Amino acid sequence: MSNHKKILITGGAGFVGSSLAIKLKIQYPKNHIICLDNLKRRGSELNIDRLKHYGIEFLHGDIRNKEDIESIRDINLILECSAEPSVLAGYNSPEYLINTNLLGTINCLELARKRKSDFIFLSTSRVYPFKTINSLNFTVAKTRFELKNKQDIIGVSAKGYTENFPLQGSRSLYGATKLASELLIQEYQEMYNIRAVINRCGVITGPWQFGKIDQGFVVLWIAKHFWKQKLSYIGFGGEGKQVRDIVHIDDLYNLINIQLKNIGKFNGEIFNVGGGKNISVSLNELTSICEKITGNKIKISKIQDNRNADIRIYLTDNTKVTKLTGWQPKISITNIIEGIHNWIKNNEKQLIKVLK
Repeated sequence: MSNHKKILITGGAGFVGSSLAIKLKIQYPKNHIICLDNLKRRGSELNIDRLKHYGIEFLHGDIRNKEDIESIRDINLILECSAEPSVLAGYNSPEYLINTNLLGTINCLELARKRKSDFIFLSTSRVYPFKTINSLNFTVAKTRFELKNKQDIIGVSAKGYTENFPLQGSRSLYGATKLASELLIQEYQEMYNIRAVINRCGVITGPWQFGKIDQGFVVLWIAKHFWKQKLSYIGFGGEGKQVRDIVHIDDLYNLINIQLKNIGKFNGEIFNVGGGKNISVSLNELTSICEKITGNKIKISKIQDNRNADIRIYLTDNTKVTKLTGWQPKISITNIIEGIHNWIKNNEKQLIKVLK
């Protein structure tokens, strides 16, 4: 049973925030859950009715404005899911990204300090520098790039990246704001005795994610196949061999639930969290699965040049989080893609305006 009777979820109408809110409310129906969101991301407005259906309070506000959250009283937990999650956004609109991802976290930490609430922060694998990642030893297989087990730096093997992977170097403004937020969380934790956990998440996906080219690629890929539209393999030779591990939102919820039920035990920990090597996919492989599930084959063009700050391979080494919490991801690539496809098929009229 969660002792957090009143929970604030920032980014609460986004994919991650709304999904976690609904699962929390189902498991803990007596808990009061507030979802705060500025509704900037297209499609997030569709989640408001879903939240209300489950008896979750929706608050239209922006974490950049401390006035929007100062009136919230008696909260026991802040689940910080808000973010401008696009790496490319930092190259176009740095002010919004910095203010949302850094100033927003500061405002949330101030609220946690004043309300003496616990804090769970969803950070990102993007805190790790992209030039270091792209310098790693790898091999080229038929459908994907693969990490070699022997590497010249610490914190990485064929299993993926651990929390010890070096942090020196550029990581994109998105990654930098998240890492800066992590550092501030650790200071607030020490100075004000705020209990906090940081989860460095890889790619999170599932139904109700409104995927775009720069964020939410799994849903984007399935949607483009569903509606028979064009796609591109961008960068790394244009062969679609770049790899990401992916974690289903339900698997992530299971970890959050373990953490909030025993936050004292995990206080101060930083975890890499993702699908791991077993739940990873290249774009090439994703195309094959989407073709099989949708029955559609689409045109995919090849663009050889890399995008800014793009990376060849990201795999999460979940060794630490599994050892300390017992958690490990369970939902397979095929089940993830089938679930998203069924969601699109069953909500086509509603989603066509957002995803197509």
